[in-house]
Amino acid sequence: MPDAPGGVTRLDRLLPVLERLAGGRVRVWRVEGGWGGRARLLAGAGETPSWSPPLDGDRAGRRWDSPDGPAWFEPVQDAEGVWLETVEGGASPPAALAAIVGSVLAAEHDATQVAAELSERYEEIDLIYSISEILGHTIRLDEAAERILREVSTVVGARRATLLVHDPEQRVLRIVAARGMSPDEAEPIEVDDPCSIAARVFRDGRIVSYDPTDSKATNPGCPEGRNYRGQAFLAVPVLYAAPGARPRPIGVVNLTDREGEDAFTAGDRKLVAAIANQIGAAIENARLVAKDQGQQRVRLELELARDLQMKLLPSPLVIAARVDVAARCRQAESVGGDFYNLLNLRAQRIGVMIGDVTSHGFGAALIMAQVMAASGIHSESAQTPSEVLRRIEESLKGELASTEMFLTVFYAVVDPKACRITYANAGHPHAFLVSARTGEAVRLEATRPPLGLATQPGEDAARDWARHDAILCLFTDGVADAAGARSERFGEERVLGHVDRLKSRPAREILESVHADLAGFTGGAPPTDDRTVVILKM
Repeated sequence: MPDAPGGVTRLDRLLPVLERLAGGRVRVWRVEGGWGGRARLLAGAGETPSWSPPLDGDRAGRRWDSPDGPAWFEPVQDAEGVWLETVEGGASPPAALAAIVGSVLAAEHDATQVAAELSERYEEIDLIYSISEILGHTIRLDEAAERILREVSTVVGARRATLLVHDPEQRVLRIVAARGMSPDEAEPIEVDDPCSIAARVFRDGRIVSYDPTDSKATNPGCPEGRNYRGQAFLAVPVLYAAPGARPRPIGVVNLTDREGEDAFTAGDRKLVAAIANQIGAAIENARLVAKDQGQQRVRLELELARDLQMKLLPSPLVIAARVDVAARCRQAESVGGDFYNLLNLRAQRIGVMIGDVTSHGFGAALIMAQVMAASGIHSESAQTPSEVLRRIEESLKGELASTEMFLTVFYAVVDPKACRITYANAGHPHAFLVSARTGEAVRLEATRPPLGLATQPGEDAARDWARHDAILCLFTDGVADAAGARSERFGEERVLGHVDRLKSRPAREILESVHADLAGFTGGAPPTDDRTVVILKM
């Protein structure tokens, strides 16, 4: 057992207690140089004596006459070469006192070993703590990767190091940080590459270590190409395990060009494996953060797109001075393909348009925006509604062909003074003229195919009405086809029923009644298709 100042101090403090128990002097001896060597006083009162007991390999207790009088020498169990001297015939059994001394020495021995191991592993413990600090204060992995590699390679003595992260879409390992080289020097590694050690470590999820000083070690590289002759190599998989799931590889840490001794030790392997697990959690956290930030960015962009699209739709106030009008568009997604337009035309006339692109989302929204822009231009220059639709279709010809979309559009020119409506209907099914007196609804039939299906301009159609006896009711498929709790359709009749029942009320009340009924009918479920309603009382 090695000497330890702390241990001697503890024995010196313990001996007075032992002497009271023994009823006389107590000393602790150690035999130096193996059995047959000279016994040296380890602890006890008085100066170091010139005499020492002739202790040998026999571990049985014995009596000797010391210069201070008869004494009993008891071996201390589990403490090689250590003996306890007590007065002969003392109050307490020597074996019990020796057991106390043995316990104190064993505890001191353990504490000394722990202190020595902690001292030896200080750099490694400090490294793990430093990396925990780096990862705990960093969201982006690329900000921490360079620092992590620098810390790890310094502790294990590697001049070159790389951290590779798996790209699941491209099935490659990409370098995100490097030391001793530029990340741009290396191409991404295919995960199926048979010669790449990093790829093999990733596939197998196991450490590969190569010691070139070991004649029996198998070179981990291919006979040709990547062959690490004369250099130690350590590749450790970066693993991540979700709660309750098995660990899976998500990257690799490579270390080579060892400083000093050419081989990485078992301690190096354990240390880098522990750090790799920390890095694995950081990679997943970084991915989740990036994904969440990406989703937030997409949501923001969708909200902005929705705001822009809704601003393209005119307020009913633009024609409210001429007629009583109400309009509302609700999209199934952030952006959609439904639209309407309200236009002030020459000679106190009004242009009314409603359309439905055969899709929703960004593609449909782009077509919708183009129709809105084109309708504002052509409604002033074209002579008839059918000519307006023809020109719109011509301007959208390329987009409709490339996207394979088409759209139904109803466009009418209303002349309140002449009590006449002239319209062109490109396949839009839900356009009605309702009598404000009787509630009778007349469908304004299609005059041509939907835009994008066939270039047939068609002809205009016209309807007259008695003054203050007409309500133009326009809506899209998303209203008529809305599904109830038992998958039944909302239907055209239900919409026209609200118009009939409230025909004497303002257009706004009719519109609100239709939407309130829709909400109740569908149970407030989000729409699966865009919904647009336009009510115009003439």
